[in-house]
Amino acid sequence: MNLKYMILGAGGTGGILGSALTKAGKDVTFIARGSNLDAMRNNGLIIRHLWDQTEEHLEVRALSMEESCALSLAPEVIFICVKEYSLDSVLPFIRQTAGPRTIIIPILNIYGTGARMQKKLPDCTVLDGCIYVSASLEHPGVLVQHGPILRVVFGPRDPSYISPILSAIQSDLCESGIDGVLSTHIQRDALEKFSYVSPIGASGVYLHAVAGDFQKEGPARELFKSMIREISALAAAMGYPFEKDYVKINLEILSNLSADATTSMQRDIMEGKPSELDGLVMEPLRLAKKYSVSMPCYEEVANALCPLEF
Repeated sequence: MNLKYMILGAGGTGGILGSALTKAGKDVTFIARGSNLDAMRNNGLIIRHLWDQTEEHLEVRALSMEESCALSLAPEVIFICVKEYSLDSVLPFIRQTAGPRTIIIPILNIYGTGARMQKKLPDCTVLDGCIYVSASLEHPGVLVQHGPILRVVFGPRDPSYISPILSAIQSDLCESGIDGVLSTHIQRDALEKFSYVSPIGASGVYLHAVAGDFQKEGPARELFKSMIREISALAAAMGYPFEKDYVKINLEILSNLSADATTSMQRDIMEGKPSELDGLVMEPLRLAKKYSVSMPCYEEVANALCPLEF
């Protein structure tokens, strides 16, 4: 099955995912804008690997939303790789682009994105998904990947949903050097990923900490561990108990990053851009209230970072 992929958003997440698929010879179209789009069209993508100081250059197909609509592209798979705060702005494009058989896979940082998108796109098939990758857009057309991990977990919220295209997507991911996982428990798997991205993002901003601060014993590492435990308790209360020790797993993930690595939320806040504070800090507390779970570390961070909302 020769699938056509569209990567909506060509920053650290979409750029690395799409480049891996492109290198494996898959049919990939990036949707980007502004100077990043111009750089990708003129010079392709440059990817710097911090862990071994290597660099690669890749020719890619990149279009604007307007160009894509004019060409009437009909992708079988759309990976949504924009930030949560940009999601509503791309919904009209998705409605125009997605066909009746298109599979939409959001791999945003925020738990529950797929279900929320499905309500706004009732005529589309929206799965849930998450990605394990640490990368950022350093300059237009230039990506920095902080560690070698690249894993995509995706699946339908209804485990009875079966479609041959899902297995084909998984095969394409694996053939591209990506650890592709077709999940039958995607809510739990998404919460497991959230148990990393939310604590590391929230505690990193709160303590102005980089990966190296969490890789050694000290206050940053202890706060990170405590927040993971609070997400684990929340997941259990929601009916999706973790089957593994995610404190240990997330510390292992963290150990593979460059010591100066930061999260995308930290970079957005430092640059004065919109951020995912609401989804990464306040949404866990809203869920905690709904499911009667105590999250004192999240409350501490929210009081400091989101005082007007908390």
